[in-house]
Amino acid sequence: MDEIFAIGDVHGEMDLMEELLKKWDPEKQQLLVIGDLIDRGPDPRAVIRKAMALEKQYQAIFLRGNHENMLLDWLRDPCEKMMYYISQGGMETIESLITNKTSAKMTPDELVRRVEIEAAAELAFIRERPYYHEWHHFVFVHAGVDLTLSDWKKTKPHDMVWIREPFQEGVNNTGKTFIIGHTPTSSLNADGSSAIWYSPDRSIVDIDGGAVFGGELHGVVVTESGIEKNV
Repeated sequence: MDEIFAIGDVHGEMDLMEELLKKWDPEKQQLLVIGDLIDRGPDPRAVIRKAMALEKQYQAIFLRGNHENMLLDWLRDPCEKMMYYISQGGMETIESLITNKTSAKMTPDELVRRVEIEAAAELAFIRERPYYHEWHHFVFVHAGVDLTLSDWKKTKPHDMVWIREPFQEGVNNTGKTFIIGHTPTSSLNADGSSAIWYSPDRSIVDIDGGAVFGGELHGVVVTESGIEKNV
């Protein structure tokens, strides 16, 4: 397709996602979401299921974010990771994935067993998420890459979903324009606004408007020549 319709971090905000999708043209625009579908917001499971349907019908692209990795880390080591995951909004995801809402009475191991059984399809989808998508001279990735490497594609997966200042403040000699999420733009914009953030050389574009914190769920239309418009 000639255009990509890219959406920032959704974080369980199903209503905001549905509203933004009304502006997407599936006939000419490839849909891409920058990662962090889950945690913090009111309905992570609905967002995952919507993503699954959009991937099946339109080959939409949903990247992996650090919150997808936190969920998978918790599933592998529930007792060790429980408190940290809850502190990052994980309980909203856990409770959305199970039918029995008496989660406070369950041990971490019991919760994992319930989630693995009741949300097997959703977890399979999460585990299949790619770390980045390259299109023309654009790279879509949740957090960024290691700009000190001779080949940015050799960036550690952990950095692709977690990196912040070393990437945002680094020197980009890759010839690529990176479109990212992960860091709410209010912490990058000098005026504290949730508007889309551009690095000084405009080679890094952050579209995480911090929707789950009361900001905005951003969408941008990207063509081969650049970002055509914010929607």
